[in-house]
Amino acid sequence: MAYPMLESPIGDKFYYDGNIILKGSSAYEKLLVPTEETTYYETVRIKDDILLYLESHLERLQKSVKGIEDFPVDAKDLEERCYGFLHDNYKGTTDANLRIVLTKKHLLIHICEANIPAPELFEKGIDTSMLKWDRVDPNIKVFRGDYKKAVKDVFDKNGCYEVVLCDHEDKLYEGSKSNLFVVKGNKVYTAPDDKILLGITRKRVMDSLKKSDAELVIGTFTLDELTKDDGYALFVSSTPFDILPIRSVDGHVFGSAGDPMVRKIMDNYKQAINEYINNRR
Repeated sequence: MAYPMLESPIGDKFYYDGNIILKGSSAYEKLLVPTEETTYYETVRIKDDILLYLESHLERLQKSVKGIEDFPVDAKDLEERCYGFLHDNYKGTTDANLRIVLTKKHLLIHICEANIPAPELFEKGIDTSMLKWDRVDPNIKVFRGDYKKAVKDVFDKNGCYEVVLCDHEDKLYEGSKSNLFVVKGNKVYTAPDDKILLGITRKRVMDSLKKSDAELVIGTFTLDELTKDDGYALFVSSTPFDILPIRSVDGHVFGSAGDPMVRKIMDNYKQAINEYINNRR
């Protein structure tokens, strides 16, 4: 299914193929038309004028391209273009997202909706709904119109904050735009690498697990399995919102926000972000 290069834009200036184009221009309007080209993308968190973990995002972008079309992607050049666009046009941005969109012929860089959670969601947790969907090639980040529509339908119907995917065996394995973790005691469960997008934030979560003395276990659960025991907690991690505890899945309530291990992991993750920003000022 064809999909536009430009999605959820913010601001009035956009970098496109070496030029700054303006909102409402003919070039801008063309970016809203679905394209048949294979479209690769990365969404990078902007915090205090720093592009968080940009180098890791560009590395994953290169892998996505290599997995399908294998055309050259110059990570160093892209880094310079991203920071140039940000500092020349949106300097002083404290908390937003920058999206890099790439096809074999075109490059688009723009600010997009960040969906930064309200502070109370970090304290109380988020409500989620389930979608039965087996992802294809989850580690190749391309726009997939059928998947986006299915996820949007669940959001529109249930008004949840995130959609949790379950596979053909009803095992919860990932969020629609996040990685999913299940916690019990000092054990933290995650789906196998081949089932999920190996998110940039996820790598930092793994570091936080080590600092928190948590034991990483490969495993997934059905919702029924999770609700039979009161000891489970869940959280999701993603570029836009870092780490968020899950309060409910399809109305089934969990005490994730008050779980000691979840809080410890969240604290260690925040510390790592602050260190990254301070090292790049």
